[in-house]
Amino acid sequence: MTQPTWDPAQYLRHAGHRARPFADLLARIPDRIPDRIPDRIPDRIPDRTEDRTEGRTADPTADRPRIADLGCGPGNVTVLLADRWPTAHITGYDNSPEMLDKAHVDHEGPTPRGGRLDFAHADLRTWSPEEPYDLIVSNATLQWVPGHADRFEGWTAALRPGGVFAFQVPDNIDAPLHALMRELAAGPRWRARLADVLRHTDSVHTPGAYLDRLARLGCTADVWQTTYFHVLQGEDPVLDWVKGTGLRPALTALADDPEARDAFLTEYRDLLRKAYPGAPYGTVMPFRRLFAVAVKEG
Repeated sequence: MTQPTWDPAQYLRHAGHRARPFADLLARIPDRIPDRIPDRIPDRIPDRTEDRTEGRTADPTADRPRIADLGCGPGNVTVLLADRWPTAHITGYDNSPEMLDKAHVDHEGPTPRGGRLDFAHADLRTWSPEEPYDLIVSNATLQWVPGHADRFEGWTAALRPGGVFAFQVPDNIDAPLHALMRELAAGPRWRARLADVLRHTDSVHTPGAYLDRLARLGCTADVWQTTYFHVLQGEDPVLDWVKGTGLRPALTALADDPEARDAFLTEYRDLLRKAYPGAPYGTVMPFRRLFAVAVKEG
């Protein structure tokens, strides 16, 4: 699978629809993560202060929730974490320079009630927590990480007792938008350039496989699926949607050949028009997602 180049502007064209599953995921995270709101929010949150009584340097943010957002993209949903845990120190991790640049500019800095939001580069194939976390969350990212379930042991080990690991991933690799994309890429015209660049059908595991993996790691796990029926607007909206996500590897592979890229998009567009016909009120795109919330006991 080709590592795609991401386009934040294209991704954010359907930001409202894309954010809804993350909000639904957060709603199922139990209120076990502490959030200590200070009596008075200072004008500036110092990095460290001097504890003269004890004669040592104290960290005024040490008892604040620590949260990691794995695959934060442009940060537009990472900010929802600050709404739920307003004093938390939240770090969004991503491996896309384009997405991180957008997140830095639009969202990084102190949050209104005394927390902090920052962003950093990380490759989730190798990322290991360097400090304890109260919450590690991931939104529509792990499907891009081969072997991601093998990373769960290290991530859950970094959770404090009662901490939570939560994620959602698209669970629709068999849907027409993906199946048609793979069939076209494997056809005689495109297979030499595209046959091996797209996500494979095993990029997401079954709900039972995730439940078993998380339970064996000592977590109480809640795993479920939801199918959203997105009503999309505009011309060829399903193509417009997938150009921001699943089609990125193909667009990256054809980036040096605009004529070929446009030809592929035209063929794929025509297939999508038949699979997702428009209606007077818009184009309906069913989209199934898989969710997991795992609480570390202790």
